[in-house]
Amino acid sequence: MAAGRVDEPRPVRDEDAFDVAAVHGWLGERAPGEEPPQVRQFSGGASNLTYLLRYPAGGELILRRPPTGTKARSAHDMRREHLIQSRLAPVFPYVPRMVGLCTDEAVIGSEFYVMERLPGVILRRELPAGTTLDPGQASGLCRNVLDRLVDLHGVDPRAAGLAEIGRGDGYVRRQVSGWSDRYRRARTRNVPSFRRVMDWLDANQPPDAGARLIHNDYRLDNIVLDPELPWDRREAVRGILDWEMATIGDPLMDLGGALAYWAEAGDGPVATRLRTQPTHLPGMLTRREAVAYYCEKAGLPADNWAFYEVFGLFRLAVIIQQIYFRYHHRQTRNPRFKNYWIACHWLHHRARRAIRGSGI
Repeated sequence: MAAGRVDEPRPVRDEDAFDVAAVHGWLGERAPGEEPPQVRQFSGGASNLTYLLRYPAGGELILRRPPTGTKARSAHDMRREHLIQSRLAPVFPYVPRMVGLCTDEAVIGSEFYVMERLPGVILRRELPAGTTLDPGQASGLCRNVLDRLVDLHGVDPRAAGLAEIGRGDGYVRRQVSGWSDRYRRARTRNVPSFRRVMDWLDANQPPDAGARLIHNDYRLDNIVLDPELPWDRREAVRGILDWEMATIGDPLMDLGGALAYWAEAGDGPVATRLRTQPTHLPGMLTRREAVAYYCEKAGLPADNWAFYEVFGLFRLAVIIQQIYFRYHHRQTRNPRFKNYWIACHWLHHRARRAIRGSGI
């Protein structure tokens, strides 16, 4: 495997800019330098915004804040995201170190937090320039990534001081109901109703497979890889990012959400265009192989996998539609979101196909 390129940000979009001097003043002695930083923006995320603060004297920090124009604090809860990472770090070594949480919205117009930067390679749609990955290494990378998910699901929420973020039994029921409500509220006229999918999910809910600490947005582009180590080695995973939706819930729901992003080589031209991570490469595990590997490692059954697959696809459609809803109503002008409605149609097609193949 050739060394990968460390993930680098881009100039800040005008609509996402903030008062750099105000942030620098708020950081005070926690800032790695006396001069204000240069600010760049990471383009990978579509929910909370992520920025690099690069200081002239050396040293880098990461700032996370809600998207511009956000009104519902519960959907972009900086305090909760900061709390989860702060308490998880001592028992799960893949969480960035927190530097500080700002709850004074007068500083930049919203709450935000600052954390250390974990420099490394983040896999997005294509491998970084100059990176090669043979089939054996690709297969090992997939297993390594799934092993870290098993590790996370093995963390005791009480030992981590995070029992309070859970809501008890009924996680599957709440998720089906909650995401269905969100889709109805975010639907625009150019996307499917998903009525049959929602009805099927409501009628075929399994009991909770457990109450584990789950990431809820586990994807390759939320994983930081060491640019120098072979990626099939455990030590190659330097960190896991974007804990915005982490909670206590069903681990198979977490896996279903992760595999909704997992495009395969044979998925067809639409999936190729919509793909956000390089899981199509030779040697990458198929979704079926990933499920079998995870369930064996985690000691969980995969008897009702169709439900988790359909839910993962539907949930991703809701997330995408909520983002498109903001674009549709001119709450953001980011051109990346212009054609997100097309992805909803593709995910609807995949969900209906999975239902037909389930035999239920």
